[in-house]
Amino acid sequence: MHIAMIGTGYVGLVSGACFADFGHTVTCVDKDAGKIAALRRGEIPIFEPGLDVLVATNAKAGRLNFTTDLTGPVAEADAVFIAVGTPSRRGDGHADLSYVYAAAREIAAVLQGFTVVVTKSTVPVGTGDEVERLIREANPAADVAVASNPEFLREGAAIRDFKFPDRIVIGTSDERARKVLGDIYRPLSLNQGPLMFTGRRTAEMIKYAANAFLATKITFINEMADLSEKVGANVQEVARGIGLDNRIGTKFLHAGPGFGGSCFPKDTRALVKIALDHDVHLRIIEAVLAVNDNRKRAMARKVSGAVGGNLRGKTVAVLGLTFKPDTDDMREAPSIPLVTGLLDMGAKVRAHDPVGIEMARRELPDIEYCDDPYLCARGADALVVVTEWAQYRAIDLDRLKSELAHPVVVDLRNVYRPEDMAAHGFVYESVGRPAEAQV
Repeated sequence: MHIAMIGTGYVGLVSGACFADFGHTVTCVDKDAGKIAALRRGEIPIFEPGLDVLVATNAKAGRLNFTTDLTGPVAEADAVFIAVGTPSRRGDGHADLSYVYAAAREIAAVLQGFTVVVTKSTVPVGTGDEVERLIREANPAADVAVASNPEFLREGAAIRDFKFPDRIVIGTSDERARKVLGDIYRPLSLNQGPLMFTGRRTAEMIKYAANAFLATKITFINEMADLSEKVGANVQEVARGIGLDNRIGTKFLHAGPGFGGSCFPKDTRALVKIALDHDVHLRIIEAVLAVNDNRKRAMARKVSGAVGGNLRGKTVAVLGLTFKPDTDDMREAPSIPLVTGLLDMGAKVRAHDPVGIEMARRELPDIEYCDDPYLCARGADALVVVTEWAQYRAIDLDRLKSELAHPVVVDLRNVYRPEDMAAHGFVYESVGRPAEAQV
């Protein structure tokens, strides 16, 4: 099959590379000439484990190509995937669909033969209807079917998620489109990836509902962590105790500083706005957003409390800046309000992240960056673990203590065991756990 992928961001590049690895011929299109030139040289604009090898392998085999001109790729394509950004619109929280609609108009002008146009971007319910209207308005003679195929990729594990999916959701009522997309995803039948066909609006809704539910799980366990701290319970054991119930499940029950990233904050806000447009109030999701925002801001106060309530003139070392490990993504990362809060309280902040420093500089230009976690800790009055990178789990605690001016560690990801930290002489605070291990 011939596929045109419009957009070479996170979703477009990962999806395009994986489709090419299935054996399809894929052309990724982007207006950014610099990005396309870099991709042709084998330079990957995002950090995602294994993506560089996947792109290089399929580009070398001739199955994966990059261009700024969509004319040829769209004309030859059996399916055109729209994978452009849908950021939160300034001022109201709605998804900004201007890039999606611009892509639809450009695609319409060069369609030849029957083509399936697929929205891969996360879009509000009804966007597929508008995409179809725009295409038919621009090119009434086009033989086209518009489908929805939302992505469910986790940053840091995107390639595995694509190749071993929990489900593949395809929203279309067109039989020809069902066949084309079924053929595109047929290689996954060996991995028993369940292909779910549904209505286009239902497919769009599934994506938002999934992200809202996962955000709710995270927020729920964070509130349980707050209560656990007050009553002397261990939230990790609480999470395990409820997660073993298969009606609840163990995933997304890890207490921390709040959710961030490119999807959960943006999509939950957009879902609330969609609901309000239809005179529906999503009280639970509204509360999730409010609790999460408040939690991020509260983390700086947690650090202040650990050092006696006054951060003025003190140095705080921050380990981890990206919103999760195995990515360089800083979008809505909890580290941003944390560091901003620390600076507002008069602290000097020094930070380390294995891959996110370049991206972090754009969001947090007024702090010092270190290439080594021990150098970051040197002379600091407190250390905060914000992102649970594997290398922080294996850190030498004796060396870490010797580098710190005061052995104060605030662990916002529960990376360490309280009994180990006590044994090494740290003043240790974590999230939702007693200061010392329970017997």
